[in-house]
Amino acid sequence: AGGVDMMKAAREGLGTQAKLIAVTQLTSTSEEQMQDCQNIQTSLQESVLHYAKKTAEAGLDGVVCSAQEVQLIKQATNPDFICLTPGIRPAGAAVGDQKRVMTPADAYQIGSDYIVVGRPITQAEDPVAAYHAIKDEWTQDWN
Repeated sequence: AGGVDMMKAAREGLGTQAKLIAVTQLTSTSEEQMQDCQNIQTSLQESVLHYAKKTAEAGLDGVVCSAQEVQLIKQATNPDFICLTPGIRPAGAAVGDQKRVMTPADAYQIGSDYIVVGRPITQAEDPVAAYHAIKDEWTQDWN
């Protein structure tokens, strides 16, 4: 909501000592919600891509986005542009309030740089085992 000038100021103030990323659209936001509540009359994908391009233009390192948009964002910006992806769920896990989800393995294979996993770990009967299962799926040998 602050625009390119705000992001450029943040980049200037922070320097290069840390990675700086911006949020596109929340993974719990549907296209209908975006159009109704935010009064954005494009597709959700177009909105995410617009925000990602503006973020790259401002010199930030990447964005928080759905894993479903990673390939499009990297093609529109550059392959090194960071895509941090929430909405990650193991196969068969409850989706909850999330609208745009993906498994850890699928997120890895399409190019997510980092994943955010919440309830599938925090609400698991054995959170440590759930964490290790998700980590193993994310870091498996893909060669």
